[in-house]
Amino acid sequence: MPTATKSAGLDWPLMKNNIAREDLDAVCRLLQQDDPVLTQSKHVRAFEEEWSRWLGVEYSVFVNSGSSANLVTLAALRELHGPGGEVIVPSITWVSDIAAVLHCGFTPVFVDIDPHTLGMDNAEVLEKVNDRTRAVFLTHVLGYNGLSQTLLDGLKTRRVPLIEDVCESHGATFNGRKLGSFGLASNFSFYYAHHLSTIEGGMVCTDDHDLYETVRMLRSHGMVRELDCNGRKWDYYDEYPDLNPDFIFAFPAYNVRSTEINAVIGRSQLKRLDDGNRRRTENLRLFLRHLDPHLYRTDFATEGSSNYAFTLILNEPDQALCDRVMAALKKNGVEFRRGTAGGGNQLRQPYLRRLLGADAWKACLHADHVHFYGFYIGNYPTLDRDRILRLCDLLNGLAT
Repeated sequence: MPTATKSAGLDWPLMKNNIAREDLDAVCRLLQQDDPVLTQSKHVRAFEEEWSRWLGVEYSVFVNSGSSANLVTLAALRELHGPGGEVIVPSITWVSDIAAVLHCGFTPVFVDIDPHTLGMDNAEVLEKVNDRTRAVFLTHVLGYNGLSQTLLDGLKTRRVPLIEDVCESHGATFNGRKLGSFGLASNFSFYYAHHLSTIEGGMVCTDDHDLYETVRMLRSHGMVRELDCNGRKWDYYDEYPDLNPDFIFAFPAYNVRSTEINAVIGRSQLKRLDDGNRRRTENLRLFLRHLDPHLYRTDFATEGSSNYAFTLILNEPDQALCDRVMAALKKNGVEFRRGTAGGGNQLRQPYLRRLLGADAWKACLHADHVHFYGFYIGNYPTLDRDRILRLCDLLNGLAT
């Protein structure tokens, strides 16, 4: 249910449609062709190649959602490195990250957040790495970078793969390099109103050829014909001469392909992604500069950030102020989400309470503060400076 009611106040929806007229025109041109191919074909391939160049990686695989990107990435990890073991995960993230870990037979190991990034506490991650750790699945939350050089060096020394969830952070950087280009693999979501939208869609990105080829097969029923490498195809043909080469299924996999229509929209949007990110970054910095630091957190690690949402988190656990914030936002037509990304502390969610017990949340108290006293508000390129300042004035006026 929406958390805000319509109002003549600020009229600030959580998200705005990120599909522009020029994107729809590109779809129309596709549909006006004689006998156009609409299922996965040349535009999907072109979008993958263009996205790889933009991100700075060797390979990308377009799928039908960011959640599917999570799933096939963890499935590829299982197929390439064996079943079982632990994956270190954040306590604040979208449910599909944890669901993918569980679906693929790994054990999730949770860490608390760093309040300055909302991502995983890097020191706690390294403390929890052991000989059963198969990967660290790190989420860059709401556009903030969650990496440090200490974490990268520590994982490299321990030979533990990093998987980056960049679904909310397209274009954010660490040390001048785009997030999503550091780990063994990275996942992106192109959901409605994200930095780039294909209506529904996601991407798996990697520099690892084996992982790339495995994800390509997992995307499409595990079929060997999806391989790029002809040599690997012939290896399967030779090993299984009793099978039709077009229907050799290497894995018990999925159908998470996307379409030419989604790819055409993505290719159109990619042309203006950097400009939109720049505008969103300017909006966030304006918002944080004008918030009252005595009431709200303003010391987020914004260097390199690319936020599609404003993070509004109370400094202290003040329920009265929290109630005033929610009432004022609703009254002024500002839609919001309490708990920030993914419904707050995942350890409080029913599916994890059943698995880990009712008190598991107590190990992640920073995440729990955000769960009750944190919000996010929509940030899109069309926001004007005056409306952002009016919002800050409204929030700053709630002190007793």
